[in-house]
Amino acid sequence: MSGPDAGTRTANPLTLTDYATLARTGMSSAVWDFLEGGAGQERTLADNLRAFDRVRLNPRVLTGAGRPDTGITLLGRRWAAPIAVAPVAYHTLAHPAGEVATARAAGQAGVPLVVSTFAGRTFEDIAAAAAPLWLQVYCFRDRDATRQLVERAERAGFEALVLTADAPHLGRRPRDLRNDFTLPAGIEPANLTTDGFAAPAAHALAQFDPSLDWSVVEWLRSISSLPVLVKGILTAADAIRAIEAGAHGIVVSNHGGRQLDGAPATLDVLPEIAAAVAGACPVLLDGGVRRGADVLAALALGADAVLLGRPVLHGLAVAEQEGVRHVLSIVTDELREAMTLTGIRTVADAGPELVRAPNSAPTPQAVRPVGRTSGPGLRKAELHGSLGDPVLDTMNFLNEITHRYPDAISFAPGRPYDGFFETEQIFTYLRRYLDHLEDSGSSPGQIRSALFQYGPTSGQIRELIADWLRLDENIDVSPESIVVTVGCQEAMLLAVRALIAGPRDVLLVSSPCYVGITGAARLLDAELTAVAEDPGGFRCADLAAAIRAERARGRNPRAFYVIPDHANPSGTTMPLDTRRELLDLAAREDILLLEDSPYRLVSPGTQLPTLKALDRDRRVIHLGSFSKTLFPGARVGFVIADQDVHDDAGGTGLLADELTKIKSMVTVNTSPVAQAVVAGMLLAADKRASELNSKTAAYYGDAMRVTLRQLEETFPEDERAALGIRWNEPSGGFFLAVNVAFRADNTALRRSAEEFGVIWTPMSYFYPEGGGEHGLRLSVSYLTHDEIADGIARLARFIRSQTTSSPEG
Repeated sequence: MSGPDAGTRTANPLTLTDYATLARTGMSSAVWDFLEGGAGQERTLADNLRAFDRVRLNPRVLTGAGRPDTGITLLGRRWAAPIAVAPVAYHTLAHPAGEVATARAAGQAGVPLVVSTFAGRTFEDIAAAAAPLWLQVYCFRDRDATRQLVERAERAGFEALVLTADAPHLGRRPRDLRNDFTLPAGIEPANLTTDGFAAPAAHALAQFDPSLDWSVVEWLRSISSLPVLVKGILTAADAIRAIEAGAHGIVVSNHGGRQLDGAPATLDVLPEIAAAVAGACPVLLDGGVRRGADVLAALALGADAVLLGRPVLHGLAVAEQEGVRHVLSIVTDELREAMTLTGIRTVADAGPELVRAPNSAPTPQAVRPVGRTSGPGLRKAELHGSLGDPVLDTMNFLNEITHRYPDAISFAPGRPYDGFFETEQIFTYLRRYLDHLEDSGSSPGQIRSALFQYGPTSGQIRELIADWLRLDENIDVSPESIVVTVGCQEAMLLAVRALIAGPRDVLLVSSPCYVGITGAARLLDAELTAVAEDPGGFRCADLAAAIRAERARGRNPRAFYVIPDHANPSGTTMPLDTRRELLDLAAREDILLLEDSPYRLVSPGTQLPTLKALDRDRRVIHLGSFSKTLFPGARVGFVIADQDVHDDAGGTGLLADELTKIKSMVTVNTSPVAQAVVAGMLLAADKRASELNSKTAAYYGDAMRVTLRQLEETFPEDERAALGIRWNEPSGGFFLAVNVAFRADNTALRRSAEEFGVIWTPMSYFYPEGGGEHGLRLSVSYLTHDEIADGIARLARFIRSQTTSSPEG
């Protein structure tokens, strides 16, 4: 990768050290000392660097990890790398473009910029650069001044607040004292109106509030809807206090060695702090990061991400925006290289076994982890890497929002409307199945066993399911090819576990896709590759290209997961011609198709045939569930796996038999009582679930039509263009997708719930490899028509406000 134009400077920098050398030649000694200097004798400043120098990484070979993914998701935002730009005052000291150029570069790099209270450019100008922005907050004696600063940043589209907690006043910095440093003419804090800032130390002594206590976190949360992180944490005890005070994250920081000289290096205290936090919130680190390997070391020792400070200003001084971009690119490329050579596939995989920790690092103290009262603590880094994957946190965040704002109208739940169910029906259907067993010749002992014993692992109602599939779906398979599962989620887990046999095997998924399949793949360490849908829907050409690309990388595409009918989350339906083309492609490329179709029977009108109904080559593994159609609480699903499996001895069986073996080690069996109730429902409808769903399909169809009509009436066509809003028009199912001009992330969702009383699901949750940042999913299944009308009106007010206030709007 090439650096900035050599004409900008006389050398072409390749490392962050090169940038520092070049930057120094272009600055006055007083400005250089102000930016580079530390407190006291600068012991802490030097030790921040030495701490990383002492760490050694353990290379691992032949891991099959492939190209590493440096991406992470923090506080609802996807970052391209676990790196953010640290808050540093007065970027204009390095270049007149200042924070605006830095923000543009950060946006290009896909990482956030933490903007200093003492930024040299206005929040509005910085926000126009369209980078993810956080505000670093110094709390002044004048709380109104701090409040106005926070409110102004939030209006500009900033996404988080970073409270600097370690600076009741500025540390004693001898370099600045010797230079009698004052800010050069024209350099000033563009977002403050107070006087006396030319001498930074004196200004801080006069304006900073030295009496702050932990209540300031609650105060910040009371004046802003943005998440609050506390910066300046160096002990496990303070980390716990920060979380108990309501902080959404912490930054392990010694202020770059600029406050208390003799404080420990941040890397040295990171392990004990991460152990105390125990995953309760994100842990970031700053101080001393100068290489991509440093980033990986910090991740291995417990950080979720790092902040990069002085090197960013070096890049800005050398080559403005391009210099900052190149600095961030160097660190990210070095991180990717270090991940490759240590066998790390994702940043979540970095654990303590990766490093030989410095001998001088303190032994982690036995500090009570957050949420624990006794017993041993566990480090999240020692648990399976999937537990750090954002996909496993998305629904938890959504549930948190829903419970926090119970009066909000929620378009989030993808669950059936429970007004169709009556409690007594459970007993009616249970009795219907027992009568069926008796009529079939079962003895009282056999009937008792059918309810009270575990029952066969593969399921005891497979014959009834096979009859229903033949009658309602024109799928003709033997009962032996069916495995009854605990919901469709277990069916996915079994299929992925059976098919993805080694590190070179790949599961392809249509993107956006249901989070359950990506979560299952992550839990099983299954390699997953997203096949992005065209705006008009899925295209076989894109899948074919993805298959070729995977094989060119030496990998083995095994199966493709897709929801052909009224997909979750997009609501799209695959045309009949595309279904046939997909089956031909699967045969030609020798892959399997995992078909998931839970919304067919709850959608109005005649449905297109399933892939399995069209399957003549046993290419389709069909995943099904009765949760949407018959009885959500029963959690009864199934998988059709009629593919032949040949062993080395010449024997042949069914894939269903292999899935049954896996199930026997997971759930043992599916609840016989739940199976009995579902069977009774099928029997009551003469084995046609479609008969039981005629009213529900009409209800959901009406809900979808009402929602689309409300959108049409609420957003006239001329306003849609001005707002940059559009939506699709699904013919059935529970979901539709709305595209907006602003970033529809967790921060926007929190504001939507709190200020406008309406909840939706960010579409970005459903993109395994990033995307969907400007989309929201609306579910129409659980609301009355009046609630839909009120909810769309609230949503419209939110969209109009957010579009106006957002820098992307």
